Amino acid sequence: MGINRPAEEDPSPTGKVTGIESDHDLAFPNLSHPVSYPPALQRPSQLLTFSYSPSHILQFDDSALRYFVNPPRGADLNYGYDKWIRRPDERGRIDGLLSAWSRFKKSLNGQSPEIGVISWRGVITKILTAPYEERDVWELNVMCVNGTMYFEEHLSDAKIKEKNDMEPRHRLQSYYGYSFESYCTSSAPNEHEHHSSGTLGAVGWGGDVDTNVQWCSVVKTKLGDTRIIIGGEVDCVRGKYAGNTDNFVELKTSLSIRGPQDEAKFEKKLLKFYFQSFLLGVPEVFVGFRKPSGYLTTTQAFQTVQIPRLVRGKPGAWDPNICLAWGDRFLSFLRNTIKGGSGGNVWRIKFTPKTGVSAVLLDDMDVRDVEGGEDRVGFLPRWYWEEISGTVAYDSEVSPNKE
Repeated sequence: MGINRPAEEDPSPTGKVTGIESDHDLAFPNLSHPVSYPPALQRPSQLLTFSYSPSHILQFDDSALRYFVNPPRGADLNYGYDKWIRRPDERGRIDGLLSAWSRFKKSLNGQSPEIGVISWRGVITKILTAPYEERDVWELNVMCVNGTMYFEEHLSDAKIKEKNDMEPRHRLQSYYGYSFESYCTSSAPNEHEHHSSGTLGAVGWGGDVDTNVQWCSVVKTKLGDTRIIIGGEVDCVRGKYAGNTDNFVELKTSLSIRGPQDEAKFEKKLLKFYFQSFLLGVPEVFVGFRKPSGYLTTTQAFQTVQIPRLVRGKPGAWDPNICLAWGDRFLSFLRNTIKGGSGGNVWRIKFTPKTGVSAVLLDDMDVRDVEGGEDRVGFLPRWYWEEISGTVAYDSEVSPNKE
């Protein structure tokens, strides 16, 4: 499996749709056929970091960086639920990532690296893990400008409302993950938060949860011949932050394993854990196992690169090589489908489990819906559109970015 090639030293790089055309499809992969020559997924190299403040204002600093600490045994993940500041789900805009990429490009002294894709980590994870997705349909909005494809997760108004109107039980279960992050992190390396005298709090509690606050990393990687810029949230670092991804930690929770059925469910979850972490160069996944009632039972650290070995050879196990080959096919399919035309075109990509992928070019009415009444060209903010349009040196046909 070709996923450990060192990064290069150079900075190269659901509503109903009434679209214009709909005859572009990519068939679902055959999971029974092993992949002889999977495309390489390059080890990610960090470009820069940024923070979101409690007001969710983007800041180019590390003010939201958190440091790993061991959580207390038996921690109550229900703690602090009533004080949770939950940022509502909304359209999957990539504005923050584009701001970071724009800032980084200014440091290149006029160089213009060829980039095939710019996307948040969550979208690339959905693409790569799609061969083993059995339930969820997902959609993307895709634009191609000056040879670069931009991916935005498409959420219909109904889907956003569904996410924000979670039933209480599911809402509490989603909180457990954030609570675990609080118990596992601190504002200083290697020490728990110090609560002022007279302040009551759970032992080891790192502070009330506010999902407006995030620390994000932007990396460059490459799948096959396609250079990709990926941004995503990083939970914490182990020890001091040295300006690279070497000690990043991804924090996860899962129900305690009580038998073979639970074990099989957890091994399936490891697929997402693996790609989520590898795509940002995160070397460690730290998992807290909990009771259904939300109390922590045990913890276990997994080295990201070793995760595929834990499932290899087991009945029904996932194969990362199938995911990489599918991801490469997916990008080639998009490249060949949306080449040419106007840079302002927006395509709706829909994935259906066990069926495959369809692509539809949106008409003007649907593009206006994507813009959402905001100052945008498609889903790209106008300031970014003007920035890249001012340097367009060739048409919008997608470059495969071969070296």
